[in-house]
Parts: sequence; C-alpha cells; structure tokens
Amino acid sequence: MKKLKTLLLVSAITLSGRVFAQQTELCQGAYFTEAQGKAFLESHVPATKKEWEARAQKIRAQIKIGMGLETLPPKPKSEPIIHTRRLMDGYTIENVAFESLPGIYVTGNLYRPVKKQKSYAGILCPHGHGENPNGRFREQTQKRCATLARMGAVVFVLDMAGQGDSKQTEHKFAKALKLQTINAIRGIDFLLSIPGVDPQRIAVTGESGGGTQTFLVAALDDRVKVTAPTVMVSAHFFGGCVCESGMPIHKNGDYQTNNVEIAALTAPRPMLLTSDGDDWTKNTPLVEFPFIRNIYGLYGKQNLVENVHLPDEKHDYGPSKRKAMYVFMAKYLKLDIKAVSDEQGKIDESASKVLDQKDLAVFNAEHPRPSNAIMGDEAVMKVLQ
Repeated sequence: MKKLKTLLLVSAITLSGRVFAQQTELCQGAYFTEAQGKAFLESHVPATKKEWEARAQKIRAQIKIGMGLETLPPKPKSEPIIHTRRLMDGYTIENVAFESLPGIYVTGNLYRPVKKQKSYAGILCPHGHGENPNGRFREQTQKRCATLARMGAVVFVLDMAGQGDSKQTEHKFAKALKLQTINAIRGIDFLLSIPGVDPQRIAVTGESGGGTQTFLVAALDDRVKVTAPTVMVSAHFFGGCVCESGMPIHKNGDYQTNNVEIAALTAPRPMLLTSDGDDWTKNTPLVEFPFIRNIYGLYGKQNLVENVHLPDEKHDYGPSKRKAMYVFMAKYLKLDIKAVSDEQGKIDESASKVLDQKDLAVFNAEHPRPSNAIMGDEAVMKVLQ
C-alpha cells in the first residue's frame, strides 16, 4: 500500500489531452511564505564560486528536465515572414512571424532604428500578462520597444502563447512554459539573423510573466549578455501562471530552488532588478538583491547587478521603470540615451507612438496564417513531446 501511495503521488493525471503534474512537484504562485522564501535563500548562500557553480549546474539541469527540454529541437529552415514596414519618428516597425517548431509560429513586431550604424544591439522584449489590449499591444510595451529602437537597438517583441497573433493554443495549456522558452530562444536566433546585429550586445527585458521569460532564457542561453527582469524576481512567489510555473522546474523530490537562484544564473552578466512596493518584489532590496549581489561578488562583479526599487509603485512596466531600464541598457549595450532625452537631459518618450492593434497584427486578410500552422492545444502538445 505504501508503494502504491508513492506511485500515485508522483504520477501525472491525463485529462482531455492535457497532462497536469501533481502539486507535489509544482511550485506555483506564493508557494513559500515571505519568511520561508527569506529562510530558503539564507540557507543556500554559497561560500565560494566553485560551490555556486556546482549548484548552478543542478539548477540548470532541473530547468531542462522539468521542461522536457534536455535537447533543443532542431530549428526550422523556413524564412521569416516580415511585412508592413511603418516609418515612425526615428524608428520603423514591421510585423513578423517565424517558425519556432514545425507548424508553430512566433508572432510579434520588429522595431529598428532609422539611423544607420556599423552594428546594432539586439533586444528581445517578452511581455507580461494583461488585457485591454493584451500583450505586445499595450502602451507600456509599445513605448518600451519604440524608445529602445530610437536609442539605436534592433528590438523584437514576441507574443505570449495564446495572446496577440499567437492563437494556435490557449494561453494556459500544460506546456506553455516549454513553448514560450523555445520561442524566446528562437527570438534570439531571429535577432541574430538580422544584418548588423552584434552577438556581443544581445539583451532581454520583460515585466511580470515577461520577467520570468527574461531570467529563464538568460539561464539557458549564454548568448544573452544583458538582462532586466522587471517586477518578477521573488524569493517566495514562483509565478502565478502555468506559463511560468506549470512544469516542475523548481522541485524534484528533495531538490528545491526558487526564482532568485534561477535569476542568479545570469551572473556575472549585467542585470537590472526593478522592484516595487505593491507586489511580490516588495522585499527585493533586503532579501532578493543581497543574495544575487553576493553571487556576483563571487565573480568579483558586484557592480554589474543593480536594483531600482520603487516602493510607491505597482506591478507594471510603467514610465519610471522603463526609464531606469533605458539608462541601464544604454550603459551596457552602448546605446544613445541622448537620442531620447530633452534639453534638460530627461528621458522623453513622446516620439514613441502607440499604434492600434490592427496596425501591428501579423495575420489578417492580406497576410493569412500559413497553411501549415498547427491549431489547437492537443496538436501543439504532440509537437512539444
């Protein structure tokens, strides 16, 4: 009977084509209390670089095992779809789709600076959850991408699964975390395929669920050189959506980690942690940031990680959070902060315009979804097996 109970505990339940791991192996939402999160970090402070790198190897391994991503699937050889170039004030916008897996399309917008340069930084911009409008069409997302392009970067913003033009699945399907991670890696491939993009100046920044994508792709892909995960890195909160914590990347039997350790895998590459007083990042200056700064210190690079804490702000990628990120990206990606500053030296986003969703849509009557696109959770799940 004891063996039977154990088998039931670690088994999976299959229902209507979806697989749900047992709660014992998933760490979702506020899995720890704030006190437990703090205590966990205090009990996992490495004394040496060697000790940390051994721990880091285990953390990366479980991320891959938990996602079923020990081996990255082959990259499709199809050409990207790029259309409807719009000339704006100092930048252009194009509508983009490309395959991340056979029949599965990443959708988004490509922002490029008008000014010609010898080389360009490339920035991937995953977005967080949000409605009216959702995803990449939100003002905060469009402003972020346009301003970075005006600073001289080539920027790609991609849809979350099930949002925007990415309608091949529902958002909350069992392997959304795996799909979005593959999509982000393919997004970096796409940026690097653009002539002039410098492979030594690749960055990722996103808020909330996009912050989770930011530190996960940085953990798995060392082509990422600079990151700014915004309002997400928490010792006690593990992500409230299946696209963040719906697969067992944090726990396996006696093994346990949290998002702070995962974010610390970015070390010693430059990273900006932006936090606020009204969500799960309210303790960052006293809990999460000191732990990560200690990891950077093991490499002699404490100066490469920063925290901007906004105690009177809420959970978003609002103007002050974006402005802190612009300064950080300009510093480490060699971008032109003066291009978006007024005569007093203050950052001015007024030239970064917000367009209607229909203008940014990838698929429409003129540009239909490709005929090989796989539709539905069950069909996509088969490709992700």
